[in-house]
Amino acid sequence: MKQVSSGTAYLLWCLCFFGICGGQRFYTGHIGSGLIYLLTVGFFGIGQLIDLALIPGMVDKRNVYLRGLHGGTPSVNQSVTLNIGEIPQLQQLQAAQLPTASSISPMQKLLKAAKEHGGQLSIAQAAMHTELSPEQVKELLQEATRAGYAEVNNDPNTGAIRYHFDV
Repeated sequence: MKQVSSGTAYLLWCLCFFGICGGQRFYTGHIGSGLIYLLTVGFFGIGQLIDLALIPGMVDKRNVYLRGLHGGTPSVNQSVTLNIGEIPQLQQLQAAQLPTASSISPMQKLLKAAKEHGGQLSIAQAAMHTELSPEQVKELLQEATRAGYAEVNNDPNTGAIRYHFDV
């Protein structure tokens, strides 16, 4: 399988000094633009100058194409890294997805725990299921009471504080 080289492409570029422009484009498989360069004297010389910087990329593209065309495998391990962290559509999609265990709010964890315990929780049970500190659990339980999610009562046998949820 024949590969193209940058050195040959630069030698063909030098033919522009003899009035033959676009040789590097023909060599790298850009036949259409090669014809334009040939007929317009290197796109009025500007294209020829720009090609000095573009030749390595054109050669790489052509070699990748030739390897794919002949079913060859690249001699170098090539990889592509795509950073998709800042794509707004992806962020919207992630926000629209169903919540995972780590994205459930403490109040949702509290209500789920209350449902699992027959609608009744102690402060310790609430702390265990929400994984919050005791102070944070007390604030969360007070918020649940203010929101009307729970009522506070004492256990008739032990006198311990119990929160009763209507779930």
